[in-house]
Amino acid sequence: MKKIEAVIKPFKLDEVKEALQEVGLKGMTVTEVKGFGRQKGHTELYRGAEYVVDFLPKVKIEIVVEESVVERAVEAIQQAAKTDRIGDGKIFIYNVEDAIRIRTGERGGDAL
Repeated sequence: MKKIEAVIKPFKLDEVKEALQEVGLKGMTVTEVKGFGRQKGHTELYRGAEYVVDFLPKVKIEIVVEESVVERAVEAIQQAAKTDRIGDGKIFIYNVEDAIRIRTGERGGDAL
């Protein structure tokens, strides 16, 4: 099993969710996060005072999938989240040793 984490622009969340559902994914965890990379921050004006916004709002999606689905899921995220502009985000893939469904005790792929 693999865990896929994707940090994307917030307005792309619905498109990514739909793309992942088309691949066959049934669940995901979504967290509102802030961060910066090459995009860095930007300067804004508030009540006549200029200030720097260092951390930009993003959304982090976390899914755990069987290895056979990883490439299709990553491709779906890439296509749905892409705007061709700086700050589109990143995708990280981790190994998952085990998964356990608390309610039933199912393990591994059955727990997904």
